[in-house]
Amino acid sequence: MAHIIFGTVALLAGCFQVWPWFRRSYPKVHRWMGRAYFFGGVFPAGITVLGVAPFGHTGFGGNTGNTMLGVMWLITGFAGWRMARQRRFPEHRRWMIRSFALTTSIVVSRLWAVVLLIVQLPRLDTAYGGDEQAMIMAIGSAGVWLSWVVNLVIAEWWLEYTDHTGKPKSRRRPR
Repeated sequence: MAHIIFGTVALLAGCFQVWPWFRRSYPKVHRWMGRAYFFGGVFPAGITVLGVAPFGHTGFGGNTGNTMLGVMWLITGFAGWRMARQRRFPEHRRWMIRSFALTTSIVVSRLWAVVLLIVQLPRLDTAYGGDEQAMIMAIGSAGVWLSWVVNLVIAEWWLEYTDHTGKPKSRRRPR
């Protein structure tokens, strides 16, 4: 229950944190919401998920994926907080984009579950011998990994190919 409450704080605060207009218009609120995002959301939710993820309902593969998600969430959140404390704001921004990508994994996991169900349902009899529970476990495990790994890949792509405003970077090479 604690993980869900703290995770909700991270999701709600994070939405405001990544909104460029909000950051520019309300820098003091951004700083306070950033503290709420990390200390009232990511940090306690990340710690509590480490206590429950190894014993989840998604089997060994999914439980491992959720545990790794928790570890990565704590690492990216802590790195972002540390960069802000050191006033290294470009690096802070990069780490927090990664952190928020992990924060949104819970939302994206629901989308992956639907996609994977559509893909796997026609294979129920052939791949799973008609065992719906085995199919659901496989979908859950794959969905856990896809939800945060794909989010991180997209975040890294975003950081590599856009400037600080979200516009595409110029790819011209110096002569």
